[in-house]
Amino acid sequence: MKLAVASLTAAALAFAGTANAALDNAAAEALMKKDGCAACHAIDKKIVGPSYVDVAAKYKGDAGAATKLEAKVKAGGSGVWGPVPMPPNAATPDADIKALVGWILTLKK
Repeated sequence: MKLAVASLTAAALAFAGTANAALDNAAAEALMKKDGCAACHAIDKKIVGPSYVDVAAKYKGDAGAATKLEAKVKAGGSGVWGPVPMPPNAATPDADIKALVGWILTLKK
């Protein structure tokens, strides 16, 4: 019984570590497609919304950027990047938003 509990604990810790690990570009692009972000955003060019490298540059050095951007992605908004509003992404899992925003903020021009 102790072996089963230890195995489950180890598996849970391994999964948590993977879930919290930084995304690589391939994983981020897969999430962008899965969650519909790629319809309006690209990594290095403006589509409907800003490129992710432009977002990262705008928020560079802002300690509260991740929290602000996670809320903006979830609720939607307008005015920061022009007149076209970003629709809310209420159905997108919070873990996906957090992972993508964290990845976006690591990008450099």
